[in-house]
Amino acid sequence: MNIRHHRHRTALFAVVGTALALSLTACQGDSDNASGATAPSSTTSSATSAATAEGAGSTASENSMDSDATGGSTGSTDEQASTGTPQCTAKDVTVTAATQDGPPFTHLVLTAKNTSGRSCRLAGAPHLQFLESHKEDVPSVAKSKPATPVVLAAGAPAYALVKVSDGGVDEDNEPVSAFSLVLEGDSTVIAVTAPGSDGIAVDPAKALTGYWTPELRNGADDF
Repeated sequence: MNIRHHRHRTALFAVVGTALALSLTACQGDSDNASGATAPSSTTSSATSAATAEGAGSTASENSMDSDATGGSTGSTDEQASTGTPQCTAKDVTVTAATQDGPPFTHLVLTAKNTSGRSCRLAGAPHLQFLESHKEDVPSVAKSKPATPVVLAAGAPAYALVKVSDGGVDEDNEPVSAFSLVLEGDSTVIAVTAPGSDGIAVDPAKALTGYWTPELRNGADDF
């Protein structure tokens, strides 16, 4: 009776042990499967994030390049349009001089009107000489230079402000009834009649000229 009971308990333990082993094996398998499923998911998520970031960076780079290309293209187009226009010569314009409005009348306004019937580009500042005794060109004022080239349509004017003296009666002032003007890039001398019946008083040491501009500038205080 004891032997049978011992065998029965041994068999029971064996069955229980086998069931426990199977259970542990199943749990281990589930754990391994769960662990294996998680890793690919994490890898896929990382790969997707990297691809998204790469795509965003590529798009931003392309947009930046497109923006730069557009800006460069616009700038180049404007430059080509202005430089492609022929430069104005003496035969293309008519130049007149008038006294700057308001005393002490120390400045002249030069007007160059395009009479050629086509567009032309008026470059730089006028090259002026007021007196035979002073062969040097009147100095130009750099700060009056316009930001873009001056392109004149047919019939359009451009202007240049010219300082002739500091005003008042000065022994260094000399009367001038006409003076010479040469355009940038052209050697032809244009004779310009000075305004007023008695002409103008010019101090060669004080004379200055501004650049050609597309609008009339009240710049008597500029220089």
